Amino acid sequence: MMGYGGMGYGGMGWAGMVGMVLFWVVLIAAIVWAVTRLLPGRQVPTNLPGAAPETPEGILDRRYARGEIDLETYQAQRVVLAAARNERLR
Repeated sequence: MMGYGGMGYGGMGWAGMVGMVLFWVVLIAAIVWAVTRLLPGRQVPTNLPGAAPETPEGILDRRYARGEIDLETYQAQRVVLAAARNERLR
């Protein structure tokens, strides 16, 4: 059955149908791309093969920089980590 006027698919023909499919594919792809760019992504693991392992001092520095711990806690933990390193080196 051809539809109204004998053209089929609302008068657009096959090229119109293909164009509409491409339009919707591009529109959906653009929406997915925009959502993935706007929403925060998952964090990339830092323990990838070949990457240097994180040190306790590095983790402590990052937590202080993020504001998770205050200066007094940061300094106290730094002293504890330094003492633990000195004991391990003996």
